[in-house]
Amino acid sequence: MVKLVKKVFFFYYDGFRSMTIGRKLWIIILIKLFIIFAILKLFFFPDFLKTHFKTDQQRSNYVIEQLTK
Repeated sequence: MVKLVKKVFFFYYDGFRSMTIGRKLWIIILIKLFIIFAILKLFFFPDFLKTHFKTDQQRSNYVIEQLTK
């Protein structure tokens, strides 16, 4: 099992190390993921439960109510 894991690891390690265009594509992918999860979340997805309810009990009641309707 350990031998198989090593073979798989070195397969990917050698593949990523020898990439030229792929590195640029991975950088673009990582930048896009950062934009999606970090920046867009801050501006477009506010924390609804924290802004509308003061306690954890109120938040949990609201969630249960919404799920059971």
